[in-house]
Amino acid sequence: MKSLLVLPLLVVLSSCAPDPPRCRCRPHEPCWPAPQEWTSLNHSIAGNLAAVRPAAAVCYPGADADSDSCKEVTSSWNNSTWRAAHPGALQWENWEASSARDESCYIESAESTSCGQGRISLYSAQAKTAAHIQEAVRFAKKHNLRLAVKNSGHCYLGRSSAPDSLQILTSAMKGIHIVDDFVPAGGPRSEGQAVTLDAGVTLEEMYAALAEKERIAVGGAARSVAPAGGYLQGGGHSFLGPWKGMASDNALEFSVVTARGDLVIANEYQNTDLFWALRGGGGGTFGVVVNATVRTFDEVPLVLSDLKISTPAGNPSFWRAMAGFHAALPRLVDVGGAGYYFMVPEMPLLGDAISISGMTVVMHFPNMTDKARIDDLFDPLVKTLRSNKGVTALYQSKRVPNIETLIKDALNPGGKEDVGGSKRAASRLYSRDLLTSPSGADNLVSALQSLHFNPGETVLGNIVAGGAVAANAGRVDSALNPAWRQALLHLVVERRWTAVATLEEQDVVKANITDVEVPILRGVEGADAMGAYLNEADADETDFQASFWGRIIPSCIG
Repeated sequence: MKSLLVLPLLVVLSSCAPDPPRCRCRPHEPCWPAPQEWTSLNHSIAGNLAAVRPAAAVCYPGADADSDSCKEVTSSWNNSTWRAAHPGALQWENWEASSARDESCYIESAESTSCGQGRISLYSAQAKTAAHIQEAVRFAKKHNLRLAVKNSGHCYLGRSSAPDSLQILTSAMKGIHIVDDFVPAGGPRSEGQAVTLDAGVTLEEMYAALAEKERIAVGGAARSVAPAGGYLQGGGHSFLGPWKGMASDNALEFSVVTARGDLVIANEYQNTDLFWALRGGGGGTFGVVVNATVRTFDEVPLVLSDLKISTPAGNPSFWRAMAGFHAALPRLVDVGGAGYYFMVPEMPLLGDAISISGMTVVMHFPNMTDKARIDDLFDPLVKTLRSNKGVTALYQSKRVPNIETLIKDALNPGGKEDVGGSKRAASRLYSRDLLTSPSGADNLVSALQSLHFNPGETVLGNIVAGGAVAANAGRVDSALNPAWRQALLHLVVERRWTAVATLEEQDVVKANITDVEVPILRGVEGADAMGAYLNEADADETDFQASFWGRIIPSCIG
């Protein structure tokens, strides 16, 4: 399809090419910029350059210690908005640490260890304009520095941070421009209503601005994510996907700073290779996005359904119920259903006195008002679930006036997000063909049952494909993994450890994900059948090129 200028871009935005002379410059080397050169960069970006220490450094003894700042950091540790804006923080603290260097700066360890820089950048260019980004990229190119592009810092794979790097922080770029008739630069006609989002605009801010116009755009449920960043560039799955497609399917134009420091427009009419790559090729890879323009849609009503399934922990009926649910998924998605489920194989209750196995399913049906029809769709499933001994299945539904209400009241009530701890993931895309096959749902659930789950560990099911995502296979040509067009489910198994876990204990968790759990999940459909979503996957994914991009890899490098 497209032949991209990938190599020149990756040389700037990666850490080290295979041959040593092309490695990025490090602080201990003569090539490292002198203090006056850093001062010059600071002047060129209007004083927005800052030396960076990990966010928790103010809580450690030593030169960075500051009791008042430590109180602020402590109170904000689990605040996703604060983490997005802080150059020394990411959404999950394991990506702030470097196991290779044995350096960390966990707030939980401030009394017992020293604060190491870890993967946190040494300097941050806190961009307010496109020109600031250009200056930072040119400076990095001139001095052969490693760049780390941080927007909201949500990347499961740690791409928002890099040791010994210059960070470009885009979270302060907050412009929103809503139009009725968007004409792409160089284009002959209007693409209809759209919104242009500066890089740092969050989903919460986007939804709020569009709600004033009674509009909506395809986005996710984690409202502190900035959609123009890695979310959109990685493809962007959404609870609106079956209705309107992937977020990247709805991208109309990007303003982007290339690895040479040039500011360009990429759309269907100019810089088409770059436009193709930015829709699924991955964030922080092909340039630094200044803003993105995406389609918007008029608000619609919907029907919301809620299903809760539980058994006593250890009851084999739980897994039979899970198989029954997954077998019913295609029928629910075929009528426009989408949403999420949260499965907890062992959930302690009453202070660990008892445990249950449970799953909560939240599905919605956009542009529908016939609640009775949706109830009829769920009725056979609920009856099947209740026929299993020991299974409790509670179902309810209601009409919801618009998608904005759905987001506020059902998908992310209170706006809080699970951030601040350490988290890695194993994930897989699963196809409609699998779940409609006679044994597909059983095989998937058997794979999940074979995994070990500690109390409270979850499986997240993203019911975000099928429908328009599948239909766009013949309409949208982009760098998105083609497996999305056959997928019905994006499944994520989350693994965690505490801040006091040793490096050896952390390595055991990581190795188990890569060497045991991902192969089990991959084996459900065969190693080469589907793939994984590059924004939410194992950071050490084996054969990641095939997993994240499938058959389009030759187009990416050709």
